[in-house]
Amino acid sequence: MSPAVVGALVGLLGGCGLVLVVLRLRARRITLDQRVGPYLRTRGTSSLLRAEAVRGPWGTVERLASPFVADGVRLVARIGSPTAELRARLSRAGRAETVEQFRARQVVCGALGIAAGLLLAVVLAATRGGALVPLVALVVVAGFAGALAPDWLLGRQVAQREARLLAQMPTVTELLALAVSAGEGATGALERVVRQTRGELADELARTLADARAGAPLTTALQALADRTGLAALARFAEGVAVAVERGSPLADVLRAQAQDVREEGRRALMQTGGRKEVLMMVPVVFLILPVTVVFAVFPSAMLLRVGL
Repeated sequence: MSPAVVGALVGLLGGCGLVLVVLRLRARRITLDQRVGPYLRTRGTSSLLRAEAVRGPWGTVERLASPFVADGVRLVARIGSPTAELRARLSRAGRAETVEQFRARQVVCGALGIAAGLLLAVVLAATRGGALVPLVALVVVAGFAGALAPDWLLGRQVAQREARLLAQMPTVTELLALAVSAGEGATGALERVVRQTRGELADELARTLADARAGAPLTTALQALADRTGLAALARFAEGVAVAVERGSPLADVLRAQAQDVREEGRRALMQTGGRKEVLMMVPVVFLILPVTVVFAVFPSAMLLRVGL
């Protein structure tokens, strides 16, 4: 493709972007809060202690880009996960960022994807040529892929963290049972285990212990732990501990039973994974090893028949 066509492609994409920006600026309406806000603000004070910090040159860029980022956040919220589900997934992943921060990250990744797609489209147009519509489609697909990539990575992070929690739960539960058998109460056993262990589950138990120290009942704090993680095993653990504390059942026996249940569940999950992988393990056997075996078995006979003829 000639340089003139490449320039036309870049100019067309830039013109489309400029038209979208102009249309968005014309469609943007000033809200009632923006109209009334300047009249309701208090006058600034001359005290240096309450003076706002100087933003610098990046503050102006941030102020100019914030409306477009807000529009991008609303667009990503429509095509991405719902807000409630995203908030729960962020909590399950153990991330402290808010939904708005995650949406802003998606917008930035989408912009980077559009830039990468545009660069690739220009390179393909300059080297191999091609129609305009597929190149524009490549830019759009790259933008959507960049916007949805953080959501996919969040899903992987949630799965990995849940696997670590399930792997740590039998050991931590056994330690809690030993502490309770030694005469500690439920709260004291949690304190001892949190001091002696490290990991994802220990951090969650430390947060549960902080909630209990803040005045929440231990059963409520454990239920909040189950709600944050979203794991059925931790939900059963919280329910078992709550029932044992309320009814006076032997807590050590309940904890040991919980640890055994988690081990059995992990064993069943491993057997199910092995059953699913069994079919995939047959693929190299059928398509690689078996044809080679057939060739080794048939080739000598074919050579003897050819020599005999």
